[in-house]
Formats: sequence, structure tokens, C-alpha cells
Amino acid sequence: MDSVTQAALGAAIGDVCLGSKLGNKAMLVGAAVATIPDLDVLLLPLYNEIQRISIHRGYSHSILLSIVGAVVLAWIFKRTSWGKAIDIKAWIWSLWLMLITHMLLDAFTSYGTQLFLPFSDYRMSFDSISIVDPAYTLPLLLGLILSGAFRSRRKKDYHFSRYALIVSSLYLCLTIVVKQQVSSEGKSQLTAQDIRFIDFRTVPVNAGISDWYVIATTTDSLYLAKHEDLKKSPPKFFSFPINSHLLQDENPELVERLIWFAQGFYTVSESSGHLNFYNLQCDMQGPLMNGNLLAPTAWHFTITKDKNGDTHLGTDVHLSE
Repeated sequence: MDSVTQAALGAAIGDVCLGSKLGNKAMLVGAAVATIPDLDVLLLPLYNEIQRISIHRGYSHSILLSIVGAVVLAWIFKRTSWGKAIDIKAWIWSLWLMLITHMLLDAFTSYGTQLFLPFSDYRMSFDSISIVDPAYTLPLLLGLILSGAFRSRRKKDYHFSRYALIVSSLYLCLTIVVKQQVSSEGKSQLTAQDIRFIDFRTVPVNAGISDWYVIATTTDSLYLAKHEDLKKSPPKFFSFPINSHLLQDENPELVERLIWFAQGFYTVSESSGHLNFYNLQCDMQGPLMNGNLLAPTAWHFTITKDKNGDTHLGTDVHLSE
């Protein structure tokens, strides 16, 4: 999720867990701690083009880091003048919640999160909510504002942050319910058109729970359809050749990381001496015309070779025409 949402979630948890003892300062602690996992982006310049694919939402978003981080941070906060009054166990529990909820919320997006590092680099992704969704964020922000305002005026905790967490969590559950409905409709329409898919996925598009894309793969093709089109008779599925053979002569490590990142939902095309690699597992914006050709989505990786034959990975975006 975006940094504002993660900070708001951490602040709300901090308020619920520590607000009675730290007052509004608990919100600041929660917001700061919940932001820590995303600081992994500061390390990107230290890695090469291939390694950068898997750095973000890697070790800093693992369950192991949440445990170790909570213990270390608790030891630090316990030694501050204002943190001494709080039991070390309360500090560890509260800080762990601030960290682990960041990681779990990211797992609900289509980008995915490597929760199980260093034991596995599997990217957990429930694909039920967009990276930016005000419907989830606004209740948290409103709860924080009300909680802070009422506590400052009457020196009493009105638990608005707790109510905000309940509302936002219910919305998150609703995204899963809607996703299941969209998935059911998508599979039914694919079967009705005799498209024998091997793998299947639905991903949210934009904010809210109304816009979705259905994605399915066969042995050699990838199919796309917008959820609203599923209600038409017959719905329109765009078909794209996967073209995996175009990657045969490329760096094996690069190819493995790109396919891993896309979780198998990708297509490749040739364009002006380089390759375009479209990751349909995340950043799905829908088909658009790129010159005379139809592209499955706007954002994509580019694979080029210099005069020495060295491979370079870049990114590009097709502009709507």
C-alpha cells in the first residue's frame, strides 16, 4: 500500500495499544515504525538491475524481520524517558503489530510480499485491493483525527482509532468477497468460450472494488477481460501470445526473476531492437494501442543489449493514443 496508508494503519495500532499511556505520542510512534519496512527502497542503488526486481518487499517485509525488529525497537523505546513506564512485553507486542500489519496489508495487493524470507522467496499476494485505495485509508485517518482531538480536549481516550481499524478491516474482508465473485464469473465465461486455461487470476484496478481484470493463461496465450465486460453476451476477451521463446537467448537469471515477479502472468513482444516484457500480475491497466499493435498494459520492462552484448533491464510506459 502507499506510504500514507501504512503510516495511518501504524498510527491507529499505536493509538489502540499505547494511547492510554503515551497519549497522542503513540500515534507518532506507530506511524514511524510502520514506515520502516518501506525504507528498503533506499537500498536499491546498491544492487544491480536484476537484483532490484526482488529487493522491495523482500527481507524488510518478512515475518522474521517483524519479530526481530519488534524486539530491537522495544529495547530502544524502553530506554527513552517517556517509554520507561511501559512494560517491555507491551512494547514488543505493540511494535510487532505495527510491523506485521504493514507486511500483511501489502500482501493483499497484487505486487506481493516475500513474507517467508529467508526460508522462501515466494511472493504472497491476495490481489484484492489496489495499492492506493481511499476507501480503506480514509476511515483510518478520520479515526486518528477524532481520537487525537477528543483526547486533547477532555484527556480521555474515546477509542475512535479502534473503530477505524474495525471499519477498514471489514472493507478489506469485503474486497476478498468481491474478488471471489469476480473470479467465479470469470472462470464461467472462460469455460463458456471453450478457453482451456492453465492458470487464472483476478486483479483490482484503480480504487474501490468495482474495477477488476480477469487474467488467464493457456500453454501459449494470455487472455484479458475487464469485469464489466463479463456481463455482456458474449464478453470480450483480449488474447495475446506469450512469446516465451523470445527470452531463450537472454540472461537466464534475468528471465527467471522476471517470470518470478510476474508469477507466470506475462507476455513478451519485440519492438525496435529490444524486448518488451509485460507483467500482468501487477500494474494491470488494461489493453491499449501502441502504434499499430495492441499492448496488454501500459507499464512494462524493456530488455536491451549494448554494443558489447551486455543485457540491460529498463522500464517504460506506453502512452494512450
